[in-house]
Amino acid sequence: MRGEDFRVLVVGAGIAGLATARVLRDWGATVTVVERAPAAIADGFGIYLPGNATRALRQLGLDRAVASRAVRIERQEVADHRGRLLFDVDLAEVWGEVGPCLALPRADLHQALLAGADGVEIRWGCTPREIVPAAHRARVVLSDGTSDAYDLVLGADGVHSTVRRLVFGGPAARPVGQYARRFLAPWADPRPVWSAMLGRGSTFLIIPIGRGQVYCYCDGPLETPAPSLGLLLAEYADPVPAVLEALRARGGEAALHAAPVEEVVLESWSSGAVLLIGDAAHATSPNMAEGGAMALEDAIVLGESLTKAESVPEALGTYERRRRPRTSWVLAQTHRRDRTRGLLPVLRNLVLRKLGRRIFHANYRPLREAP
Repeated sequence: MRGEDFRVLVVGAGIAGLATARVLRDWGATVTVVERAPAAIADGFGIYLPGNATRALRQLGLDRAVASRAVRIERQEVADHRGRLLFDVDLAEVWGEVGPCLALPRADLHQALLAGADGVEIRWGCTPREIVPAAHRARVVLSDGTSDAYDLVLGADGVHSTVRRLVFGGPAARPVGQYARRFLAPWADPRPVWSAMLGRGSTFLIIPIGRGQVYCYCDGPLETPAPSLGLLLAEYADPVPAVLEALRARGGEAALHAAPVEEVVLESWSSGAVLLIGDAAHATSPNMAEGGAMALEDAIVLGESLTKAESVPEALGTYERRRRPRTSWVLAQTHRRDRTRGLLPVLRNLVLRKLGRRIFHANYRPLREAP
């Protein structure tokens, strides 16, 4: 197919939506993006991009723009909650020539993706109210009262996708049994190291993202009411107490984002001329840090599928056949990691000391290959 005279509506101006808008704009399609948020992200938290994500950014021509805003992460370290090292990994050995691992403020990544989609119409504060997914074109009624028909509608609107609800009737995202908190904290001259500490049923993660800040992630059991961060991490050693003190100085738990960890598993990602991509189709627990990478790869593979196909149904079928094995692999690894973390601490620590580096390499080995 050719992109000329091909009209695409992208629902969602996140990583998947903006990356795909760039790819399909370059293909020649007329692309419109609608986003329920009233404006582009101006703040937010951090994001870690493993080597396959930066390879995808390179294919999109956005790697330099993102790298200029990011910290290059050289190592990953995993310790117990007292700070005793269980294993560490040299990330250059894991990813080789695939690409560096980067960490940066999520808003900075969003700005780079927005700049990469220049020339694409983005309508903020707008979301679908009705979608009729006919075989060859989909008709969409938007919240601003307008309606139109599109050759392809892409649901790139995240784990709680409106497109998934309207077209597929769900299913809703399902909880994986963890409750997560995310926040930023000031930190002087942090090492370029991704550091995780594992407690009994909890994890605390610190990633430097530049500008004297670290991105912090903590998860624990999904309980009602959720225990306070201070209570959950009471027995953790340095640097956790210092990070929590910095958080208190910024307003305490009111300054963090808290929500259950959820995943999305669907039998099909498409219906007629409607396709789900990114987290709307295959969200997982963040313990593999592959959400952004999968979204960027989705954009690239969709563009290739449309270019080589003779029809939209053929393109969407090819796309799903290419992407499912890879996203299913990531989902399976998140489940394996959660099972390992859920072992009794003495057994978990023994396993990770002996096998942690080998497990880590095995988790990511298939992702070294291009999608």
